[in-house]
Amino acid sequence: MEKIGANRVVIAFGSNLEPKEAHIQNAIEAISSSCGHVAQVSPFYYSEPVGFESKHNFINGCLLLLTNLSPIELLHKLQSIEKKMGRIKEKPHYEDRCIDLDIIFYESLCLYTDELQIPHPRYHERDFVLIPLQALNLDINPFKPSI
Repeated sequence: MEKIGANRVVIAFGSNLEPKEAHIQNAIEAISSSCGHVAQVSPFYYSEPVGFESKHNFINGCLLLLTNLSPIELLHKLQSIEKKMGRIKEKPHYEDRCIDLDIIFYESLCLYTDELQIPHPRYHERDFVLIPLQALNLDINPFKPSI
C-alpha cells in the first residue's frame, strides 16, 4: 500500500469561463487522481478579474494536497491538467481561462527558479487566494518550519 503523500501543498484554483464549477470539480478530481490526496478544499470565492479586463468573473479557491511529488514534478502535472482541460497560454499577460492552478505553498519550502517560485510571489496581494487560504485554517507558513 502506497503511503499518502508526505508533503503538504496549497494549490490555488480558479476559472472564469463556463461551466466554471464543472471546470473546478474536474481539476480537483484530476489532481486527486494524478498528484496525491486532496485533503481539504476551501469554499468558493467569487471575484472580478485582476490584471486584465474581462466581462467574466472568477470562481476561486484553495485546496490542501498531500503528495509525494517534488515541486517541479507537481508543477508539470498541474500544467498537464490545465492543458488537457483546454487551457491555452498564448499571450504573455493574463486572459480568460477555463482553469488556473497555482502552487502557493509547498511545506515551508522557499524556491526561486525560472520555472517555479514558492511561495507564489503574489499570493499575499490577492484576496481571491488569501480568503480561501484562511478558510483552510492551515499552519503552513513559508517562514515557519513544519512540525
